[in-house]
Amino acid sequence: MLNFNIRGENIEVTQAIRDYVQKRVGKLQKYFDTDVNSIAHVNLKIHPDKTAKVEVTIPLPYLVLRAEETSPDMYASVDLVTDKLERQIRKYKTKVNRKSREKGYKAIDFAATDETVAAADNDQDDKLDVVRTKRVALKPMDNEEAILQMDMLGHDFFIYEDAETDAINIVYRRNDGRYGLIETDSDQ
Repeated sequence: MLNFNIRGENIEVTQAIRDYVQKRVGKLQKYFDTDVNSIAHVNLKIHPDKTAKVEVTIPLPYLVLRAEETSPDMYASVDLVTDKLERQIRKYKTKVNRKSREKGYKAIDFAATDETVAAADNDQDDKLDVVRTKRVALKPMDNEEAILQMDMLGHDFFIYEDAETDAINIVYRRNDGRYGLIETDSDQ
C-alpha cells in the first residue's frame, strides 16, 4: 500500500491538491506487490518566479524511485513527475528482467524482493565533518544495473555487491559523462 507524506513550501497544501497528488501518484501502485508498504514523500514548492516544483521520492525495499519537475502549473508538474516515475519503473523492470533471462537467473519480479537498495547522498560541506550518515543493504547486481539505479536516483555514484564476485563495488559518473567502476579487493 502506498501512503503519502505531502509537504508544501511556500504553498498551503489544500485538500484538492492532496487529492490530485494521491490520485496521480497512486496510479503507480499497480506496479507494486500488494504487500509492499511504502511512503511516497511529495514536496511541493512554489518559487518566487511563480514556478511550481514537485519532488517525489518513493523508497521501496528493493529500489528508490525519485523524480522532480518544475513548470508554471502545480498540477502539470505532478503529471510530469508521475510520468517520469512510470518510465523509470518500466525501464528498470525491462532491463532487470532482460538481464535475468540472458544470464539464466530466475526472472526478477519487480515487487518481490526483500533486499534494500539505497545510495548515499553526495552532500558536501566545506568542513570535514560528517553531516549525514546513511545505512545501505546491498543487493547483488551487475555494474549495468548499478548504473541504472544510480541514474534513477540522480546520484553521481552507487555502491553495490557484485553478483558474480560478491565484492563491494562502486560505479560513478565521470566528468566526461561516462562511467567509472571501483572494485574492492576482498583478499586483504
